[in-house]
Amino acid sequence: MEKYEHKYGAEQIQVLEGLEAVRKRPGMYIGSTSVRGLHHMVYEIVDNGVDEALAGYCTEINIIIEKGNVITVIDNGRGIPVEIHPKTKISTAETVYTVLHAGGKFGGDSGYKVSGGLHGVGASVVNALSNWVEVTIERDGGIYEMKFEKGKTVKKLEKIGNSNKTGTKVRFLADDTIFESLEYEYEVLEKRLREIAFLTKGLKITLEDQREDPPKKAEFCYEGGLNSFVEFLNKTKEKIYPTPIYIEKQGEVPVEIAIQYTTSYTENIYTFVNNINTVEGGTHLEGFKRALTKVFNDYARNHNILKEKDSNLQGEDIREGITAVISVKVKEPQFEGQTKTKLGNSEVTAVVASVVNEALSTFLEENPQVAKAVLEKCVSAARAREAARKARELVRKKSSLETSTLPGKLADCSSKVADECEVYIVEGDSAGGSAKQGRDRKFQAILPLWGKMLNVEKARADKIYGNDKLNPVIVALGAGIGSDFDITKIRYGKVIIMADADVDGAHIRTLLLTFFFRYMRPLIENGNVYLAQPPLYKLYKKGMQDIYCYTDEDLDKTLERLEKEGIDRTTLGMQRYKGLGEMNPEQLWETTMNPDSRILIKVTMEDAIKADEIFSLLMGDEVEPRREFIEQNAKYVKNLDI
Repeated sequence: MEKYEHKYGAEQIQVLEGLEAVRKRPGMYIGSTSVRGLHHMVYEIVDNGVDEALAGYCTEINIIIEKGNVITVIDNGRGIPVEIHPKTKISTAETVYTVLHAGGKFGGDSGYKVSGGLHGVGASVVNALSNWVEVTIERDGGIYEMKFEKGKTVKKLEKIGNSNKTGTKVRFLADDTIFESLEYEYEVLEKRLREIAFLTKGLKITLEDQREDPPKKAEFCYEGGLNSFVEFLNKTKEKIYPTPIYIEKQGEVPVEIAIQYTTSYTENIYTFVNNINTVEGGTHLEGFKRALTKVFNDYARNHNILKEKDSNLQGEDIREGITAVISVKVKEPQFEGQTKTKLGNSEVTAVVASVVNEALSTFLEENPQVAKAVLEKCVSAARAREAARKARELVRKKSSLETSTLPGKLADCSSKVADECEVYIVEGDSAGGSAKQGRDRKFQAILPLWGKMLNVEKARADKIYGNDKLNPVIVALGAGIGSDFDITKIRYGKVIIMADADVDGAHIRTLLLTFFFRYMRPLIENGNVYLAQPPLYKLYKKGMQDIYCYTDEDLDKTLERLEKEGIDRTTLGMQRYKGLGEMNPEQLWETTMNPDSRILIKVTMEDAIKADEIFSLLMGDEVEPRREFIEQNAKYVKNLDI
């Protein structure tokens, strides 16, 4: 990576304000004190190494989760400056760790051209929110060390040896009086570190979990950068052309983009600013979409793929099946949106549009076979969009002519206040009948479904409207689908999928979740979708109240508890439920529908990339990745009914 030639010494470290408020209001600085905030502590320290990599000085970052949840982060960058800081009159390294907003990321004469992370508060905030921190620096021919406890310096920076290497090592133990838990989730760290490695071409990142025996290890290094990222995202999908289109341009706003089209019907575009995942998009996404639409329409016109009488292709037609990753580096990013993950810098729109216009136009002219294949898909998507529009209008027209617009099988609730209403989407008519009799009619609606529904992963929107399995769901929820979906019109605050605890039930749940994920995603993002968890077993005995167990572990624990209470397990009757239909209305209410006793699992959008991968893998056309997934995960399957 090209080195950013600039001074990096005490005079480049600017001090903006003190540290006092961090321990009082940790959520302001790391988002929350939940597990998410705990992981953010690791990212803050890793980001400092990434900044060195972006500047061209760091090639490797190692992260270790030690026993006791101590975190170690080691980078081979230049090492934090150690000389006395002119403003604070203490070592620059101590300044970085004890003064909020002290770092090499501020101002035009800072130590970095661009930097990762949102606020540049990393080191001092991690220090403030840790029981203790140890920092070892190799720089200027020496080895230096300092220590802190709860943000206070307990050992000032001192030279402890000589070294011809450079780099920084940070060990810390998060403060258990601040965080809800100190248990790091290996998979969460692994996912984010892989993402960082994709975004920082050539940087080697290793993760080691020493809490396990033997230790679990992962290594990430991608010379292909975003190309490798897109290939990773598309590994379960059928590609239209084998190698992603790669665009890179250095300048005032460096731009890097990788694009690959697949045979799927959904678009997946991921955007990053200074390695921050801008999940709400922003001006860089706007510039990309604008240029993409223009370039493909211009090419189609110039090569007579679109005739004079044809309308232009719309953006959604051109983005069908696209997987793209957009990464820009901005000196002073401005973030908007509810979660501060939407880029607001207006100048970035024109920069990205210009880069994509030039590079993509050239690529299409030089690769006519790829251009033709993609445009055939775009034209097909345009026809399907028009068919979907007609189908949508037909559904609306049909609804307006009917006296009741709700599906006939829906047993609606009496309340019309969406927040207090819930709809159970139930597998099968027999279970639907029990649910209708057992429910609380005031706030619980029941919509029975029967048979296998459409797999939307393999169908365009025009096939969804009017589908006899999905249309009742669309009409009952009342908020539309796709680009028409409006969460404010939803008729039920909770949408609960209630299916049997067997293979068929799991398939129905997956089909419904795929539909919600692809065509009603705000429903999941807003936390409206739930999975009901019916019991697997009933334990009964004369003179004893029935006991329901929801998992095998639950059953084992219950039997152990009853034996301790003097009840011989051989005297107990046990029923294994094969399906919801085996329960009478009272049992179904008591176990699965009563808000005071039921178990509901909320479906979240914690990781859209992983969700997209799993849905594509399980419901898509590629057989081999699905076989591998089943082989790798078969050992975790429980309660498999054959």
